[in-house]
Amino acid sequence: MPLLDKNALLAQLVDRLHQSDRLAHRAEADAREAARSLATESEKKEDGRAAIEYGSLATGQAQRARRVHEELQALADLQKAGLPRQPPKGPVALGAIVDMSTEDDEGFAERTFFLLPVGAGTELTGPGGDGFLSVITPSSPVGRALMGRRPGDTIEVTLAGEVREWTVLEIA
Repeated sequence: MPLLDKNALLAQLVDRLHQSDRLAHRAEADAREAARSLATESEKKEDGRAAIEYGSLATGQAQRARRVHEELQALADLQKAGLPRQPPKGPVALGAIVDMSTEDDEGFAERTFFLLPVGAGTELTGPGGDGFLSVITPSSPVGRALMGRRPGDTIEVTLAGEVREWTVLEIA
């Protein structure tokens, strides 16, 4: 595994979360405006259901924005505390970058995961656009199975009803 700058990867995740926050606020404002812009009282009565739907959409987007703010705060706290140094021989802990391999019907596959408190499912780009890392959290099935593991350990994870076996290759 090439040496990865974890702080640069965290900054990339923070940027993605800020983008998501902007989109959520824009979508919330658009939905609230759509709910208000029903022209006349009679149209409002006829379109009451549409107004309710726009209001619900706006509420959902506001909740999404709050969740993003909480995630940004968790990352700020992690950055302030500093990412823990991860010994290459493990065990896997929060802040670890983990190279994994698996073999299935399609052949051999390798994946790299970045274990963080938030941001699950986000794909980050390696330095110079080289490769991708998937953010996982300790509460995800893969994250839960990885905690405390060391290079050479094998984990079994059930994803989408299918049991997958992964081997820890490297930890950084």
